[in-house]
Amino acid sequence: MNNEILLKHLRNVPDFPIPGIQFKDVSTLYKSARCLRIMVNELYDIYKDKGITKVVGIESRGFVVGAALAYKLGAGFIMARKPGKLPADTLKESYMKEYGKDTIEIHSDAITEKDIVLIHDDLLATGGSMLAAYNLVQQFNPKQTYINFIIELTIEGLNGMAKFPDNVEITTLIKI
Repeated sequence: MNNEILLKHLRNVPDFPIPGIQFKDVSTLYKSARCLRIMVNELYDIYKDKGITKVVGIESRGFVVGAALAYKLGAGFIMARKPGKLPADTLKESYMKEYGKDTIEIHSDAITEKDIVLIHDDLLATGGSMLAAYNLVQQFNPKQTYINFIIELTIEGLNGMAKFPDNVEITTLIKI
């Protein structure tokens, strides 16, 4: 889609969080009412006829648009969080990042077999956190699972898309 307004508002932060990384800062998209509206409306148009019953947002940037989209779709919102942040029983999945290991959790009663789930995050680079979230969601055996990112980095060597099964529909709003 590569909406020019979104591209214009996206901030690049060199050498964050470590030297050599060119961080794509979506906070500049979130602080603009116009950009936030564009993102939620474009995602709504993609998913409005898919029967989504739950949107899973990955901590923390996936919470912003994920929750707004869940509201607009009339779906529930589920938080995929770092360990120790959710108060009830959880399922966990660990994954490797570019610079270390991490784990995410979802409440063990968050999703049912009747749900159609959209997992949302801000950015696809290596795909580690989303693959962990996808694997967590699959433990619930939902009817269908979709994946969405605001940004997909298509830099050689990252290959984030290649980590997911071919039968999973994955969409992105911006490819860089």
